[in-house]
Amino acid sequence: MTGPVSGAAGLTAGWLTAALAPLLDGGKVTGVRAEPVGTGQVSDSLRLHLSYERPGPPATMIAKVPAADPASRQAARTIRTYEVEARFYAEIAPRLDAGVPACHFAAYDGERDDYAVLLEDLAPAVPGDQLAGVTAEDAGAAVEEMAAFHAAGWNDPDLAALGWLNRHDADSAAFTAAMVTDLYAGFRERYAERLDPGSLALIEEFLPGMGGYLAERAGTPTLVHGDFRADNLMFGRARPAVLDWQTCTYGPGLADLSYFLGSSLPVPVRREREEEIVRRYHAALTARGVDLSWDGCWREYRAHAFHGIVMAIGAAMLVERTDRGDAMFCAMTDRHARHARDLGSLELLP
Repeated sequence: MTGPVSGAAGLTAGWLTAALAPLLDGGKVTGVRAEPVGTGQVSDSLRLHLSYERPGPPATMIAKVPAADPASRQAARTIRTYEVEARFYAEIAPRLDAGVPACHFAAYDGERDDYAVLLEDLAPAVPGDQLAGVTAEDAGAAVEEMAAFHAAGWNDPDLAALGWLNRHDADSAAFTAAMVTDLYAGFRERYAERLDPGSLALIEEFLPGMGGYLAERAGTPTLVHGDFRADNLMFGRARPAVLDWQTCTYGPGLADLSYFLGSSLPVPVRREREEEIVRRYHAALTARGVDLSWDGCWREYRAHAFHGIVMAIGAAMLVERTDRGDAMFCAMTDRHARHARDLGSLELLP
């Protein structure tokens, strides 16, 4: 069986011929041209333009491989992102009725932490823009896809039994809390002049309670994307598509919803349309058979407003630093802090 690659240089015609054998019916890939695509910082994403010995397979597809940047690659190893994404596409994605791109190949090597996934090219669909944010209409369509994969994994013992997916325990909660607390001093030093002072005050009120927040993880567990935001969505198709499953886990679904609306809606839009969109998610979830009251949904949504704070501090300080990344992490941090304030989420901390 063909294994993964250690970087973009491994995406040769010979390797692709072996990886895509089920599509090629004995044929070969005769040529490949790769160009960078997307804004991800933990792995490298490329659009592959392929030629074949005989016609039939897709002319383009998207490849994800380990990052060339050493810091990003080390961050990926620390939080197991390459393993998680490869196993998601191999073991879970084929049975989801949700907007997930088709996967042509997925492999991971635990010894070298190499990986590769080859995905359907969704062009001409366009990605969301984290800096600009998404419209309320696009957000409403996206939360229906979120409800679809949440409902599919709701309280699922088979998912709970997957050690690579169900990574939460007391030790992991304590590790994350300690790591983010340690990283915060550098985060504050780097971004203080670019952040609203109220955002830093909110974070500093939250940090002492972060350990309890991460340990409790209020809500029924399900398949959680973990980084459901504008940059990881594609629009312009019949259904929005959800990309970048590197942080998926088995945990509280409302963390995805709170993170998405807090990070990806401009604050005025979120304040005006928030409850409407949460109700749309709730209706889509319960229509698929999930028993969750509206009051319970809203309370869990409020409680998980801090998910984005944890993600922003950790990601900003662990991956390769870029100008766009700095702007994105600052925008997300300010939005998440205002979100938590607006919802009174501090009063719900354990």
